[in-house]
Amino acid sequence: MRNLLLGLTGGLLIAGATLSAAPASAQQAGDPAFIAVSAGYFDANKRKNSAFEGRLEWRGGEEHKLWIFKPFAGVMGTSDGGAYGFGGVLIDIYFGNRLVLTPSFAPGAYAKGSGKDLGSVLEFRSGLELSYRFDDRSRLGIGISHMSNASLGNKNPGEETVFVTYAIPVGDLF
Repeated sequence: MRNLLLGLTGGLLIAGATLSAAPASAQQAGDPAFIAVSAGYFDANKRKNSAFEGRLEWRGGEEHKLWIFKPFAGVMGTSDGGAYGFGGVLIDIYFGNRLVLTPSFAPGAYAKGSGKDLGSVLEFRSGLELSYRFDDRSRLGIGISHMSNASLGNKNPGEETVFVTYAIPVGDLF
């Protein structure tokens, strides 16, 4: 599963680079920064240490873009006391004005709490999200992410999370 997700994410990053080279529509060109709130099922694949996951992210807008990449950062917590702080890059791949596919990658620091031991403080999260974009540019999406230490620790069990996300433009909050 991990290799499939990593391969899919890599392929989508290449596809995103190709698609992002084309001119963006007027509606895509001005995409703002977002605050995203997610809720999900932590360790959804193996279900040995399953928990509720909540996540809060800041996602950069077009003004923060470096080539095709947008920065993002966030914090995640699980119902069994696990926590993860991270920062990385994402790409928005637009299919018309409504559907947005967002692959992402972020390294970060993980604390297991009383939950799943992922084998290292340093963990890497790759994800893929498909969102519907509303007229006000807010987004509602579903996704999957994989978190592992890339075999840097003594063990590397990894975990997958299935989640739902709502992202609202930062300007709409203030």
